[in-house]
Amino acid sequence: MHGTAAQEFLRHSVEKTSDLEHRRIIRWNIDNYDTAVGRGKSRFADWEAARDRCQQIKREALAHLDEYLLQFEKQVIDRGGKVFWASNSEEAREYIRDLAVARGVKRIVKSKSMVTEEIHLSPVLEKAGIEVWETDLGEYIVQLRNEPPYHIVTPAMHLTRLQIAELFRAKLPDVTADDHQSLVAAARRALRKAFFSAEMGISGANFIVADAGMIAISTNEGNGRLCTSVPRIHVVVTGIEKVVPRLQDLAVLWPVLATAGTGQPITTYSTLIGGPRQPGEADGPDEFHVVLVDNGRSELLADAEQREVLHCIRCGACLNACPVFRHVGGHTYGATYQGPIGSVLTPHLRGPEFSHLSYASSLCGACAEVCPVRINLPHHLLENRRNSVRAGDEPVKESLGFKLWRWAMQDATRYRIFGALARTAARALYSMGYEGSSFDPAAAWSAYHAAPEIPKQSFRQWWERQDGKR
Repeated sequence: MHGTAAQEFLRHSVEKTSDLEHRRIIRWNIDNYDTAVGRGKSRFADWEAARDRCQQIKREALAHLDEYLLQFEKQVIDRGGKVFWASNSEEAREYIRDLAVARGVKRIVKSKSMVTEEIHLSPVLEKAGIEVWETDLGEYIVQLRNEPPYHIVTPAMHLTRLQIAELFRAKLPDVTADDHQSLVAAARRALRKAFFSAEMGISGANFIVADAGMIAISTNEGNGRLCTSVPRIHVVVTGIEKVVPRLQDLAVLWPVLATAGTGQPITTYSTLIGGPRQPGEADGPDEFHVVLVDNGRSELLADAEQREVLHCIRCGACLNACPVFRHVGGHTYGATYQGPIGSVLTPHLRGPEFSHLSYASSLCGACAEVCPVRINLPHHLLENRRNSVRAGDEPVKESLGFKLWRWAMQDATRYRIFGALARTAARALYSMGYEGSSFDPAAAWSAYHAAPEIPKQSFRQWWERQDGKR
C-alpha cells in the first residue's frame, strides 16, 4: 500500500538512515568524490572567478532566453534539422513515439539524459513495442535492476562492485569474474550489439549553443558519440534552460562542469552536434530532431524571485555536499532530480504533492557553497516553504499549530501561560504512556528516539533566578 509522496519519503528515509551498509557505500563514494574535486579546483587559477563567470553566462542566457532559443532553432533548421517545442511531458513523449513508429524503429539506444527521465519517455516507447537501451554504464545497470537513477551524475552510486557482478551474472551471458575490467567488458559486449542495430539514438544536451546552433554533450564512456552518430535518426531531448549564448562560453562551462561533477579537468568526450550528416561527412544521422521541453520552466522563468534555479548545469555537486542526501539516498526523494536542487525544482515541475521536499534540508548552506553557478539553494528552499504555506498545502493540524504559536508569541503573558500549560500537558502524557503516540506533540521525534526531558521551569524563570543571584 503506497501513501502520499510525503509519506513515502518519510518511510524510505527511516529505512535508509537505518541501513548502515547503504550509508557506508554512499559515504565512501562521496569522500572519494570530494578528494577528486579538491584536486580539480586546484587546477584553476581562480575557481571563484570561474564560478562568477558561469553565473553571468547563465543569467544572460535566461534574460534573453526567447532570442537565444530562436537563434539556435534557425541554425538547426538551416542545416536540415528539425526542432519541436514541447510545452509539457506528454507532447514531448508523443512526438518521439510518433516519429519512431512512423520510421519503423524497433530499437533505440539512449545516451544519458535526465530530461528523458523527467518526462518518463522509456515506458511510452516500450509500450509501443520499441526496445530501449540505456547505454551509459550506470544507467544500464539501474535499467537492468528496473529502478530509476540514484544520482544525477552517478546513477548507480548506491551499488558495490560485487552487487553489480551478481546482477550481471543473472542478466548477461558469460559473466564469471567480478573485477572491474571484466564487468565493463561484459556490458560493452551487450551494448555494442544494440549500438549497431538501433535505428534511433536519443541523447540529452548539457548545453544548447545559440550562436553556433549546436548541442554540447559531455560524456566519459564514448557511448554518447555512438548513440548520436551510428543510428540513422538522432533525437535530442533537452530543457529550454540549457541554452548558452556563445560557443566561447563552453571554454569555462565545460571544465567547470567536469570539475564540479567528477573532479576531472574536462570530460573524456566533449561533443558538438548541429544537424544531420552533411554532404562529404563520413558519419552522422540522416535525420536530426531537437525536442525543446518546457514542462513548467517558463512559469519558473516568469518568477523573478526564483528563476535562478534554472541556472543549474546538473553537475550533482549539491547532492554530494548535502548531509540529508548522504543519509536518505537518492531514491528516497521519489523524483527525477534528487538532493537540494531536486527539492527546489520538483515542486515547480510536479506540483504541490512534492512540496514536502523543500523541508528535506537542514538549511546548512553547504549546497550553495559548492554550486558552480552560485544558485542560492537554501534561500529557494525557504521560498518554496513560504509558497507552500501561502497555498494552504500544509496539514490542517500543522497550520492550526503555527497560528496558535504565532498568537501566543505576540504577547509575553500568553507566551508564559502557554509554555506552562505545554510543559504540564507533556509530563502528563508521558506519565500515562502516550510517548510516540498521535497525542504526543513531539511524536515525530519520540517515535524513533527517547522522548525529550520536560524542564521543570521555563528559560525565563531560570534566567530570573540566575540573574537574581548576581
